Amino acid sequence: MREASVERSGATKLVSTFLAVALVAGFSGAALAQSTGPRDLAELKLEAQLRADRNLPPVGGIKPEDMREALTNINDLQPDSWAAAFVRIGDRYVDHAKAKQSSSPKEAAEDYRHAWEIYNTARWPTENSHGKKVAYAKALEAFAAYGRLIEPPIEVVRIPFEGKEIVGYLRLPANVRPAPLMLGISGLDTRKEDVASASDGFMRRGIAVFALDMPGTGQAPIKVDVGAERMYSKALDYLQTRSEIDAKRIVVRGQSWSGYWAAILAYTERDRLRGAVVHGVGIHGYFQPEFQRTGLLTREYLFDLFPARSAIFEVKTLDEFLSYGPRMSLLTQGWLDKPSAPMLLVNGEKDTQQPIADLYLMMKHGDPKDAWVNPDGGHMGRSEKWPQRRVLDEVVMPWIERKLAAPAQK
Repeated sequence: MREASVERSGATKLVSTFLAVALVAGFSGAALAQSTGPRDLAELKLEAQLRADRNLPPVGGIKPEDMREALTNINDLQPDSWAAAFVRIGDRYVDHAKAKQSSSPKEAAEDYRHAWEIYNTARWPTENSHGKKVAYAKALEAFAAYGRLIEPPIEVVRIPFEGKEIVGYLRLPANVRPAPLMLGISGLDTRKEDVASASDGFMRRGIAVFALDMPGTGQAPIKVDVGAERMYSKALDYLQTRSEIDAKRIVVRGQSWSGYWAAILAYTERDRLRGAVVHGVGIHGYFQPEFQRTGLLTREYLFDLFPARSAIFEVKTLDEFLSYGPRMSLLTQGWLDKPSAPMLLVNGEKDTQQPIADLYLMMKHGDPKDAWVNPDGGHMGRSEKWPQRRVLDEVVMPWIERKLAAPAQK
């Protein structure tokens, strides 16, 4: 992915070396300062500002001036320091929104959205400290306020599940009943709010969106484990009860880590899905220790990759993390040669966060699949020529539209 980044300095090499030694020694993410690699504080600030300036993940949508203000108030790599610097700005947006809510609801909605974006950055990539948990709670409140004010509105849905609940966001397009639907699953460090916030394009096309967290993140009721896709089967059960939705026209999309959930649902729920977008393909090699030992040091990720990856398994040490992952492999579980719903596989040849070999592995097994690979792309196929928005608009969205418009299968 051709994102702006600074060259490795001697200090950065030392940081990366320390990370490698610390992880091999079995330190937990919580035992280290916030940035477990590969950037020191100065480099982290520079990279974060460059990404905000260029509207790049994971801080796309953050105003450059807000990023500059927050970074000015961060003087160490502790998680709570990062969170506090952004929360102060988010609180200011909330105050502005409340003052405008009665007289100018559209302006208030925009302020609530900016507040959510700021809080979402404050809790990123995972809620592993008190300050980040506070930021996430504020993010949920700001997003709910935003969702109530926009048209069409975003409905908060709660589905009973194994003594807990699945929390999702449902947004229905105006004047389309029953509406086809895209079930969108957030990734490792995104949340269902990210999925729902990007639903305007679907609304214009008359497609409903149901946004859910992936296991082990956000408000998901269970951690990542074999069989955790059952929470999405429960969600599909619920969607069949909603008369506003055409339950026979549903496509699932998993982005980044959640490409895995889209892939397995293509097998387990092939009779209830028109298709599955596997946008970011980690299904076998990704889970192997050989890949993870080097992948944890990628500079494609901003910071705290190990804490984010280990949190979804609810493990602490590197040894626990490396031993947990292999059983998740779809190849090992025997899924790849089974019949499936149609799939679109999307990624970049130069992805350092998920091995491109996993995409080619899926293509060589089971039913034929559609694939789009950016030879110059990084994670999720992104590159300078193909930014995230273009991949969605020109590759993913047209495929989803075709599948949802197709005649019902016999």
